[in-house]
Amino acid sequence: MKDADCVDFLQWVLPQLHLRWPGFRKVRRQVCKRIEHRIQELQLPDIQAYRDYLQNTQEEWRVLDGLSRVTISRFYRDKRVFAMLEQEVLPQLAEQAIACGETSLRIWSAGCASGEEPYTLSLLWAFGLHMRFPEIKLHILATDADPYLLQRARDACYAYGSIKNLPDQWIKSAFSHINSNYCLHRQFCTQVEFQQHDVRDGVPDGPFHLVLCRNLVFTYFEAPLQQAFLTHLREAMHPQGVLLLGVHERLPEGENGFSIRSARWGIYEKLLSFQGSGSG
Repeated sequence: MKDADCVDFLQWVLPQLHLRWPGFRKVRRQVCKRIEHRIQELQLPDIQAYRDYLQNTQEEWRVLDGLSRVTISRFYRDKRVFAMLEQEVLPQLAEQAIACGETSLRIWSAGCASGEEPYTLSLLWAFGLHMRFPEIKLHILATDADPYLLQRARDACYAYGSIKNLPDQWIKSAFSHINSNYCLHRQFCTQVEFQQHDVRDGVPDGPFHLVLCRNLVFTYFEAPLQQAFLTHLREAMHPQGVLLLGVHERLPEGENGFSIRSARWGIYEKLLSFQGSGSG
């Protein structure tokens, strides 16, 4: 399938899935390859035939929606962001929790793919912050819409390319080399709960002290979905909650109930008082 043909198809189909073409422009080959494989699976001659098939087969839209998910994930992705979490964000949240008499930090990893992001948080806490805040436990809710990726996350076994950015000592201490994979020891998995969930269906019950929504809603979703997500997200966040986006993402302009903590790293804080629509 020619790139131009796929681009034309995506520009036609993505708005019908409430997704944004600009978010897919640089990563389209991943989606195009999946669509090409689907066309072959259906034994259709070309992408125009697939477009006709979509218009006549309502249930195929659900299949296409799954094919349109972009999954780029690895441990310690954007390690300077995790350094900021370790050095500033998580200690501050832990200190605030202790001051309020709380014994846990609740974290939501949205669009967790095969688990690399929430497991990185588990390792970071175990090796970097647990001794400093022994009275605080992490509870990490990790969600994704893809059940196949969630099963891989629960299995917690990865190729070396996925873990290579981790500190060597973490790899030695936290993983077993089994055949060609590196499998995370179960003690580092117990803090993470995986659930199948599509962020377009709402936000899980909070309150969350920290939400990681990196390279998902504010890259791929249309503006009305972004605004609806923000409204529900704010209601589900702890009064002193922190929101982490991807390093190239920004919240929509205008009043949204969050203040910028670090524009460089995409870190926001929930405003204590906000009178926007849907705020509580």
